Amino acid sequence: MKSIDGAKFREMIISGADNLRQHAGYVDSLNVFPVPDGDTGTNMNLSLTSGASEVEGLDEKHIGEVGKHFSKGLLMGARGNSGVILSQLFRGFSKAIVDEATLDARTFASALDKGVKTAYKAVMKPVEGTILTVAKDSANIALESTDTDDMIELMSAVIKEAKASLKRTPDLLPVLKEVGVVDSGGQGLVYVYEGFLAALKGETIAKKVSNAEENTEDFVDDHHEFDDFMTEDDIEFGYCTEFMVRFQEDKRTFDEDTFKSEMSDFGDSLLVISDEEIVKVHVHTETPGEAFTYGATYGELLKVKVENMREQFREIQKKKESKKQEKKSYDTAVITVSAGDGVKKIFESMGSTHVISGGQTMNPSTQDIVDVVKNDDVKNIIVLPNNKNIIMAAEQAKYMVDVELKVIPTKSIPHGLAALIAFSPDVEIDENVESMMAALEHLKTGQVTHAVRDTTIDGVSIKKHQHMGIADGKIITSKDSREDSLTELISSMLDDDSEIITVLIGEDGSEEELERVIERIEEENDEVEFEVHAGDQPVYSYLLSVE
Repeated sequence: MKSIDGAKFREMIISGADNLRQHAGYVDSLNVFPVPDGDTGTNMNLSLTSGASEVEGLDEKHIGEVGKHFSKGLLMGARGNSGVILSQLFRGFSKAIVDEATLDARTFASALDKGVKTAYKAVMKPVEGTILTVAKDSANIALESTDTDDMIELMSAVIKEAKASLKRTPDLLPVLKEVGVVDSGGQGLVYVYEGFLAALKGETIAKKVSNAEENTEDFVDDHHEFDDFMTEDDIEFGYCTEFMVRFQEDKRTFDEDTFKSEMSDFGDSLLVISDEEIVKVHVHTETPGEAFTYGATYGELLKVKVENMREQFREIQKKKESKKQEKKSYDTAVITVSAGDGVKKIFESMGSTHVISGGQTMNPSTQDIVDVVKNDDVKNIIVLPNNKNIIMAAEQAKYMVDVELKVIPTKSIPHGLAALIAFSPDVEIDENVESMMAALEHLKTGQVTHAVRDTTIDGVSIKKHQHMGIADGKIITSKDSREDSLTELISSMLDDDSEIITVLIGEDGSEEELERVIERIEEENDEVEFEVHAGDQPVYSYLLSVE
């Protein structure tokens, strides 16, 4: 295969997404910290799926155009660091091929290299031993493979080097070697590339469930569009009725003209599609049961569906009314990411104008961050990601809005709370950013969660189901007793200057347990004060900060 066009590249994208989707759970399991966050594989899968969805129905032979759509979809759906880096790899790739109708082996290799350079620029502090390294090493091999003009040979060489690079990641990143895993993002990229190669060879990675009736043209759902001036009373036939009939020899002989004529007596908006084996029917009627009975005279009924259009109309009217509500205006909108109803209420009470549900177990995408303010009139935006894995997606939002957007790189809920305390709606955005950043400088943060596997990290031996105490990203302790783990964590974070300890109780935490911990801490440190709030956050039994 000497070159590929847009149609083949589309197949490669879809195949890569399919392969990554199948292995997303395994990629999740490679996360270094034994925290139940499920992030890398999930985020890469959701990000790539967004890109694949953008090109799936695209009828385009020009590979540069396919690349533009793919890059846009990836950008909109990018989640977490791994998803953002993946989007940048293919953003650079797509920019490199924007004017190309087809790609040969050399231009493909060059585009891979451009993608790597773009991704490295997007990361503030690139770390080797990650997906970046795997992408770089495999792109370099592509550039060096000047002795082949076969796309399949080139992609095979890229994958061989990507796998070799992946095996080397523990040598470059000590924490990987300590835990005994390879880099999760790099593994995800290998799966994507393997999907690419399968498509080049004409092989199928994932066989989708399909049957004859699903391959037939879809029905036209014209009942979802209502005139702005119609009322519920204008709906003469209230049930959108769809069904399929598989013909049977012992039943009535099918004649399409006769069938259409007789079906038209049941209502309007009739659509009939048939072949030698089946007929698909769409009709608006007041008597769906009678329509089914008539269809059954020709054979076996399949895929029966009835929707109440009057109820749909009422729901649409409700949505229209809600959209008519007056826009809210903000000089500076503050977007915070929270996990837990309690945390959300705290953020709102402190002045957050928009709260997005998300965090460790589900990272919101760049598009999610942009969408939350799209219906409001805002002059400036400040984003508090409150999770290190959301910061890059938040940074991407700068390029998707027409107003100034600043990201305060908060890595936890306590970080977000501290930054929000320093926010004032009456000052300019730059002054707010300076104050909010300053609020983070001397803040210590911690969390207690449970381990999902046995491991040893940061010199701490961890057993599955134990409760880990983590201070500023470093595992301090891991014990069978959650109370003991929380006590030891707080004690390790205190010094002579410590005054206030703020604790958010999660779904798995308890006030009684925390009261016992506070008593133990105050016996040794009578000058510190505790502020306790119900956070209701998942994953982390307790979130805390020390000031």
